[in-house]
Amino acid sequence: MKRLAFLLMLVLASCGGGSNGSGTAPIGGTPAVTPSPSPTTGGLLPVPANVALTTADVNTVLARAVVEAQARSLPAVIAVTDRVGNVLAVYSMTGARATATLRAGTAGNTDLQGAVVPAAAAAIAKAITGAYLSSNGNAFSTRTASEIVQPEFPPSANTMGLESGPLFGVQFSQLPCSDLSQRYTAISGDPAAATGPKRSPLGLAADPGGFPLYKNGTLVGGVGVMADDDYGFDPEIINVDHSDEEAIALAATIGFDASPSVTADKISLDGTTLRYSDVLVGDLKTSPAIAPAAPSPTAGALTPVTGYFAGTVIAGTPYGTEASGIRAVTPAEFSNTDAFVLSDGLGHARYPIRAGTDAAALTAAEVRAMLEDAFTVMVRARAAIRRPLDSRAEVTISIVDTNGIVLGQVRGADAPVFGTDVSLQKARTVAFFSSSQAGADLLATTLPSGTSDPNVTPFVAAMLTFLGNPAALAGTIAFSESAIGNLSRPYFPDGQLGTPNGPLSRPIGQFSPFSTGLQSALIVQNLVQHLGYVTSGGVAPDTPRQCTFLPNAAAGTKRLANGEQIFPGGVPVYRGSTLVGGIGVSGDGIDQDNMISFLGLNNAAVRVGSINNAPAAIRADQVLVTVKSVPTRLRYINCPVAPFVDTSTQNVCQGL
Repeated sequence: MKRLAFLLMLVLASCGGGSNGSGTAPIGGTPAVTPSPSPTTGGLLPVPANVALTTADVNTVLARAVVEAQARSLPAVIAVTDRVGNVLAVYSMTGARATATLRAGTAGNTDLQGAVVPAAAAAIAKAITGAYLSSNGNAFSTRTASEIVQPEFPPSANTMGLESGPLFGVQFSQLPCSDLSQRYTAISGDPAAATGPKRSPLGLAADPGGFPLYKNGTLVGGVGVMADDDYGFDPEIINVDHSDEEAIALAATIGFDASPSVTADKISLDGTTLRYSDVLVGDLKTSPAIAPAAPSPTAGALTPVTGYFAGTVIAGTPYGTEASGIRAVTPAEFSNTDAFVLSDGLGHARYPIRAGTDAAALTAAEVRAMLEDAFTVMVRARAAIRRPLDSRAEVTISIVDTNGIVLGQVRGADAPVFGTDVSLQKARTVAFFSSSQAGADLLATTLPSGTSDPNVTPFVAAMLTFLGNPAALAGTIAFSESAIGNLSRPYFPDGQLGTPNGPLSRPIGQFSPFSTGLQSALIVQNLVQHLGYVTSGGVAPDTPRQCTFLPNAAAGTKRLANGEQIFPGGVPVYRGSTLVGGIGVSGDGIDQDNMISFLGLNNAAVRVGSINNAPAAIRADQVLVTVKSVPTRLRYINCPVAPFVDTSTQNVCQGL
């Protein structure tokens, strides 16, 4: 809404093909993938080296960016993070802009469109994006992010009518209100001070000017540059964007750059090769390798940022160590020793396997079975976004109960960090929308004044009308992440020009990566609060450590405590016809994420016999929506072609 964007300014003054996509696959049948009674026991996934950026490395990255910015006469704000999001430096060149403007909407501003934010927050978000979307097997930049979050993939005036980007909506993850993402603390000796993954002040960025950083092929962090006033995205892939910000950031990576074999421009999704950088090393105006070891004292200064950076360059924390907050499991924690978990810095898993907290609670044994079988599917799955070809997929798997409480989470050793938060968002989203209280909770969303939130509540009526079912948000439909994604696109069916928007989306005239619909409406108040805290130097209160202003599911907990997610990779969990939770997967291609969640639950169900995928009769793919006289089914699950590295089996989700 305009008033919310204005308030913020005042405060701040898939990849693959597959089966079952149309929801018309046969019902019943036997599992195409035999469940493993003894999950794989490890040794299949390479573990990243324990290396990190030193303070000297950080100063070198800053200096190379500064020299290139000086050559372009564009003073910049430069941020450097490690792989788990610790901010190692924020440097403001003399004359650099203090603020940046989130790109305005084309038909008036809604949600975050047109908001003015600290330039340092934008630079940090770009650096975190480069680090979090990447791994040792793939290097993605903020330009890559721009390509995969827009309403057409690839984005262009010439591609209108194509489906949306595979990670549509991922920008609203790693949010500053997330209950998963850690917060910076300057308390000396605090074991949680360096643990990640850390939050981002603006979620993930789609504005070119952010890259990952590597040492000897190992991902160690990211760098982000904000220099102009426009914090936006690139809507046109056909041309070459000569971005000064991207050039400055690219210069910063020299000596810490990704292997050319894993950069995004070597990775293809649905026949489209991704973009990594529109600026080449030959386009730089300087020779970064001969830049000084640190920025000149006259070039600018380190900039403290409330909640993120104390003002002194620090070294990165080696990923995979206890101190980083992401480490290998112990045998007592999980059966497969390839798995990694989030840890608290003191040796304790943050999300140990546990029973549910609701009336029809999942047992710890059921949770363990789902995690084990999903992890086994992951280890066998052929990756879509990793190099070399035929690498195994690496993702994060999260399980929640109907209150949104995390019952367990495991991940591949080299899985991209963004998937920790996103997999949890997906699990919570499917459990929420499949529940009996979804509509009532959305209608009860409030403003800080305690009054109903008019930015959220209209989506309920839109949803019920669109589906032609007054009980659609009362537990009568099992919604997968694919189905929620269908309903959250600015065209329905996705990409079909001239059709109305899905009921959870903004109309195309109001849509942008800063205004997606219910997803952004639910957390805009949190971002207003947080950025007020940052710009006030901590005088204004920070946002609570749980997103949305939905009513509590239980004392002190909200069902979407790290926000909603709207791209595939999650399904609800049932015991018979009773909803008991959700499973979410994120970190590879969306069809791979879909398959791991769906087959992981299916195989666990066969093994333990007490849980199951949603009964076929209530799955979202049984819902027909008529648009312009054409009946269209929602999707439930899509699984990839040639899904496994150890067998030629196809159609592995068919009939389940």
